[in-house]
Formats: sequence, structure tokens, C-alpha cells
Amino acid sequence: MSANLLAATMARPERCCELSSSEWEILLGQARRALLVGRLAEQSQAGGWFDRLPVAPRRHLIGARRMVDRQRTQVRWEVACIERALARVDTPVVLLKGAAYDLAGLTPARGRLYEDVDIMVRRERLDEVEGALFAAGWLASERDAYNERYYRQWMHELPPLTNVRRNTALDVHHTITPPTSRFRVDANALFARALPVKGTTNLFVLSPCDMVLHSAVHLFQEGEFGHGLRDLLDMHDLLSQFADDPAFPEALIARAGEIGLGQPLYHALSQLERLLPGAIPTALSGPAARWRPGWPMKGLMFHLFSRALRPEHPTCDDLRTRIARFVLYVRAHYLRMPLHLLLPHLIRKAYVRRFPKKAPITQDA
Repeated sequence: MSANLLAATMARPERCCELSSSEWEILLGQARRALLVGRLAEQSQAGGWFDRLPVAPRRHLIGARRMVDRQRTQVRWEVACIERALARVDTPVVLLKGAAYDLAGLTPARGRLYEDVDIMVRRERLDEVEGALFAAGWLASERDAYNERYYRQWMHELPPLTNVRRNTALDVHHTITPPTSRFRVDANALFARALPVKGTTNLFVLSPCDMVLHSAVHLFQEGEFGHGLRDLLDMHDLLSQFADDPAFPEALIARAGEIGLGQPLYHALSQLERLLPGAIPTALSGPAARWRPGWPMKGLMFHLFSRALRPEHPTCDDLRTRIARFVLYVRAHYLRMPLHLLLPHLIRKAYVRRFPKKAPITQDA
């Protein structure tokens, strides 16, 4: 039970009232690793059973809610600073993921904890964008020449930026998938449907369909599953909110086919159905089956993702889970890069991990 405690609690939040002290310790540990402790607090409050929880866990959840409120204020301030810094650059600034959810008032923003802010700008304006951000205090944190070239030549984003005054992190994208990816997405198609953020001059968010598809491809192509359960729940929240429009399921399926993200969408819906049975309407799951892998790949991928989407916590970290994450890590790189680029890249990463550079030893004069 402990390996699936967080997922089981996300599926049935009311079961928090039934947990023992040892189970609460496991649950809070898993939730922190998955960045879901804020969501756990919000669910308990919204469900009306917060005051019935044991005193010790309740204190942790109160602290999480305070952190959520603090980080939301910080993110909004950071976005305002980004908007000012890029005011004179001729490009729309599209907010992605958490910042987009918050500024657009979407359900996944509730209880969300943040690590960085993600934006997307036009590729032809990247130099101007980087210069404007540099002038405003954002500097690239990458110092390795190979990694710098890797980002700029093969990836869909600049090396991560850090603000020297506030120590906040910013990722600047020019599309949502790498140019070498098998799921290559035309950024112009995304910009064409982006929606303006109310109360701002040049900030946008992706359209509802593109927002769901970005979440899906980010999770099922990146190969990093530390926060995978949170990303999966984000997709559930988005689908539930956008489903108020009866035309949305058909539009999402059409858009997935149009920009080539049907396979990640299928995997997302499959894993959501596993986590929250009955949560996906047949209007989505039925048409998405066209992108279902053939046997035995279908069963293999389902098993691997089911394992990898567990929290990175000792109670979940068994041998089969580590193998699943490794296989999906290699798969993610294979999807993002052709073999003639992938093999040297993985060999170099393995070498650097095995023989890390040591800081030079200096002697006092």
C-alpha cells in the first residue's frame, strides 16, 4: 500500500481521515517529493475534512498552504518583471505550465508549488529576448561549453536562466518540443491560437487544446518523472475544466492529429484512466485509441509508465521502478534526438557522471 499511498490518496482524498501516523509520515514524504503537498492541503480544505485530520499532519498542511500563497505572489511578481523586461521586444510572450495556469485562473493552479517560470517566444527573436533579460538581471546558469551548444543547437529552449537579484529560475522556450524530436511541433501553429492574458499588454497562454497537449508531450517525452504524478493530475484538472465546452473533446482529438501529438495524448489518457477510473469520457478515450501502440508495445508502455509515475521516494524505489525509469529515460532521448546525435550524447553524459570534473585545488600564498 505504501508504494501507492499518494496516488491512492489523490484518487480518494477523503481517505486522509483514515490514515495512521505512520501512513501520514509516508504520505507527506511522497507528497513533498512529488510537489503535491500543497494540493493535498487544498483538497483537504475543499473537502471539508481538514479539521478532522490529526494535529501533526495538519500543521504540515497549514505550512504547505502558506508556502503556496507565498509562491503564488512570487510567481506573479516574477511574471510582471518578465513582462517589463520584454516590453520592447517584438514577440508575444506565452506563459507555459504553472505560471500559465495561475495567470489564466485555471484549476491546476490550486495548491501548486513552483520551481521556475516557463515562457515561449518566437525563435527569430531569441537573441533580443536573451539580451533584454540579461539587462534585467537574468543570466545563464550553464557553464559547460558542450551543454551550452546542446541547448542552443538541438533543444527547444535556451539554457536555464537565473535572476541575480532574486535567485529565481526562468526557462525560455521557442517551441514545446526539440527541433530534432519525432514529435516536432510548429511553433507558429501554437502562437496562432494563443490567448491573451487579461490585464497584461503582451502576455499570452496556449489555447486549451494546446495546453493539454503540451502537458502530455512534456510528461511522456522528457523522461523525467520526479513530478510526473503532479503533471498527470494537471492534465486531469485541465480536461475536467475544459470539458464544460461540449465541443472540446472533438477539438482536442483534431488538434492532436494536426500538430502530431496523438501518441503522447493516448498515453496520458491511458494513465489517467488507471489512476482515476471513469475520469476520461468516451468521447476522448475512444477516438484517442487510434494512436494506441500495437501489441506487445501497448502493455509494455503501460507498465513502464505506471511504474515511473510513482513518487521518487524510498517507499516506491524498488528495482522494477528504477528499471522502468531508466528505460523511459533512454526512450525519451531516442524520441528527442536521432541516433547519430544520441549515441555520442549519452556516452558523454555517462562519462561525465562517472568522472565528474573536480574543482581546481588552490594553495594559499
